[in-house]
Amino acid sequence: MAAARMLPEPVTDLPARATAEAMIRVQDVHVEYPQAGQSPKKILDGVSLDIRAGEFISIVGQTGCGKSTLLRLVLAEEMPTGGQVLVEGSPRTQPDRRCGYVPQKYSLFPDRTVLENITFGLEVTEVGFLGGFSREKRARRKQFQGEAIGYLRRMGLRESDAAKYPQQLSGGMQQRVAIAQALIMRPKILLMDEAFSALDPGTRAGMQRLIKELWRETGTTILFVTHNPREAVTLATRVIALGRTGSVEDGAIIVLDLAVPDMHDEPTIAALVQRVEQSTFPTGVEDEDVE
Repeated sequence: MAAARMLPEPVTDLPARATAEAMIRVQDVHVEYPQAGQSPKKILDGVSLDIRAGEFISIVGQTGCGKSTLLRLVLAEEMPTGGQVLVEGSPRTQPDRRCGYVPQKYSLFPDRTVLENITFGLEVTEVGFLGGFSREKRARRKQFQGEAIGYLRRMGLRESDAAKYPQQLSGGMQQRVAIAQALIMRPKILLMDEAFSALDPGTRAGMQRLIKELWRETGTTILFVTHNPREAVTLATRVIALGRTGSVEDGAIIVLDLAVPDMHDEPTIAALVQRVEQSTFPTGVEDEDVE
């Protein structure tokens, strides 16, 4: 029998939000996965969350607590066992252009150039329906290629990188291309799942600065999954921590909903990081890998 994992009661520093303000609404969501010959495996156990347009949300928690599952629910790549997820007031039923996604492992096609990777989504959604080799189709493709070059420059890459293949790029460069691939679709919501965790510290710091700058410029609503409490605090306007309040068999709930002030002096950062660590790794509780 697994030892009980006692966590603090859910804590929030945030005022109640009016329904009209919620771009993303997670309503009493439960997620369970069937297991042969056993009771279903509980992942999320009644999670409710409102996210306003333009927020930068970091999602933290121990391994297996449902961070990535929550992103997949918002993306509509996965459906909840109970409850519902709404975007702009509509239940999620299938992925659409409102949500861009950047995974931990670069979502690039190895047999396509950087330029072709960035324009792939636009080619499929905007050009694919135009038959043959029409003039309109050629014009749209040229337009998309011009936009892609603009995003390359915005990501700090050179125009000459457009003709390269992913394997010719460093890890950091590949992740910049993956972000450009998502942003060129102009999503209202950007979902990032451990997007920087495989990068070396220097590259990771550069990517953190880049995504924060892009967020300020575009006002895109960002949900950013990370295991790193400091990264969560320094990037986000709000930190959501998931955790279990009982045994490992229980599903996760929100154990912390923390507003992050604009002022980022070191004492403030350290205090916030400590709060996040205490909620996700309480004293005497060891992390258990259940994924």
